[in-house]
Amino acid sequence: MSDQKPIRTLLCFNNHPTFFSLPFDQIGPVWKATQELMSGIDQMEGVEIVGTFDDDQTMVGASSGFPFTWYMLCDFPTREDVQAACNLLRTIVVGEGNDRLWKYMTVEARMGRALEIPQL
Repeated sequence: MSDQKPIRTLLCFNNHPTFFSLPFDQIGPVWKATQELMSGIDQMEGVEIVGTFDDDQTMVGASSGFPFTWYMLCDFPTREDVQAACNLLRTIVVGEGNDRLWKYMTVEARMGRALEIPQL
């Protein structure tokens, strides 16, 4: 029996220009869908959210790559679980329409292992 270590994963999210071009009074449904995304990841079996990071106070507007808009650092049991978390952008409906969350943001998953800090 092997003791499989979790896959440390940095989920990097970018908000698209489609989000930033929304009238201010129409941002609410996207934010609600984003909360559903975060809760969905948090409720996945065996997933631990290590931390989150949003630099929206010093980075304003859309970006097309690094630096991303916001991040979640998580430990996932398997690669398939990482894929399922990313797939939430394809399945979460925004508001009452027919749009999915991926219209407004992208995700890139960086997978690795936890780097242990030696006690010197």
